[in-house]
Amino acid sequence: MAEQIINRVANSKLVTIDLEDYYPKGTRVVLDIKDWLFQELVLKEKDFREYVKNHDWSQYQNQYVAITCSADAIIPDWAFMLLVVNLEPFVEKCHIGSLEGLETTIYHDIISAIDGTKYQDKPVIIKGCSNKPVPINAYTMITNKLKPYAKSIMYGEACSFVPLFKR
Repeated sequence: MAEQIINRVANSKLVTIDLEDYYPKGTRVVLDIKDWLFQELVLKEKDFREYVKNHDWSQYQNQYVAITCSADAIIPDWAFMLLVVNLEPFVEKCHIGSLEGLETTIYHDIISAIDGTKYQDKPVIIKGCSNKPVPINAYTMITNKLKPYAKSIMYGEACSFVPLFKR
């Protein structure tokens, strides 16, 4: 007589969180302002404001924008603030810095909105290996978010995980 195979993982209280599931759709773009500088070195306020005034901000509709300057120049804070003021009506999110920093900012907002009480006293596995650009910071953010609630936190897959925290 054959012994019945029981899927203990499916029958357990184990909760898997896949951060890839939270990845929002939308185009990510970099807005590099180096060409808006005099000789890619100096920001001249009058010229910069003219670029801002004449730029087609609607091209960023529903996109995620990382604002940067790839030239080795000192950009005053107000310049980035001015860019954000003009982008805000069109974009999903903007970030001063790299695309990776943008993804971290996006995930910060997403993870902040997660209700940690759903994981109260439950063993949680944070799934690794993503096909989407989930930043490493997102894994630390979700770990910090869940630590006050979860019974245990693990990383990996149910069949092969690394224990991180146990209450």
